[in-house]
Amino acid sequence: MIETPEWLPFELDTGTDRVAWLRMCEADYRAASFLDQRMLGPGSEFRQSQWPIMPADARRDADYIFHIGNVGSTLISRLLGELPGLFALREPLLLRTFAETRPPPERFDTLTALLSRTFRPEQRANVKATSFTSEIADMLVRPGSKALFLYATPERYLEGILAGQNSWQTLAALSAVRLARLQSRCPGLTADLGRMHDGLKAALGWACEMASLGEAAGKLPAESPLWMDFDVFLTDPAGHFAAIASHFGHEVDVGTARAICEGPLMRRYSKALDHDYSPDLRREILADARRRHAPAISDAMNWLGALESRYPAVARAIRRAEGKS
Repeated sequence: MIETPEWLPFELDTGTDRVAWLRMCEADYRAASFLDQRMLGPGSEFRQSQWPIMPADARRDADYIFHIGNVGSTLISRLLGELPGLFALREPLLLRTFAETRPPPERFDTLTALLSRTFRPEQRANVKATSFTSEIADMLVRPGSKALFLYATPERYLEGILAGQNSWQTLAALSAVRLARLQSRCPGLTADLGRMHDGLKAALGWACEMASLGEAAGKLPAESPLWMDFDVFLTDPAGHFAAIASHFGHEVDVGTARAICEGPLMRRYSKALDHDYSPDLRREILADARRRHAPAISDAMNWLGALESRYPAVARAIRRAEGKS
């Protein structure tokens, strides 16, 4: 089961050290927005084993996409997956388990080898992680591998989160953990989550995830991470797509880049391809959120400004978003 990605290490029982392996074909990976419970169906085939030991000569060269959430990472992963030499995996559940449990380094070595498997030798794996797994980026990205760090300015991020119909559920679920993560980088930071409105909780999320990416970048070789503002990407999708592909070692000519970025993926919601969603529609939604939630966004920006004046980690994140670092 360990030779090819035909068997995905889907879930690890940390109590028994047993792995549930899910049978996947290449088309299954291509279709899946998330390699977790959301992609399971009645015909899903599983096998069980103990945690494996990977051969010393197994590939450990996977590349990664890390991001702050809601910034087009699934879209860019899908666009990259159109390249014949790139094997795209999106949000493996096992990555989240490792981020939450922090196993010893030898386990990360095995995980990296498992995620680096491809169906064909000329392919190279490209793993789009869940946002909070940037906390373990330095344990995943091996020497010679590359990472894309996707983000948005705080204003655009706030608009995107507040525009979502179910944003309050996400913020309610994540804010306590995000606060603890941000406090680890901002000693003395306090916040009363019970009195924070969704705009403030979204600002907390932005600061947490951007600070996490910034710390991860500092632990990686300078040539490994490529930072990309998703809204900048949308100003010239083909040009920026070619630059991202080149960063990952896949040279793409102008015609191919345009064909991919002007194709149907750019007009669909990447997490659910049966829904229409284009850059123009996104701009309309953000503009509407900007109007409807102006007081909350203003309040949240002021809160971030106060953090910026007190905590270097947040100040660095804001400078990054402004293109000053």
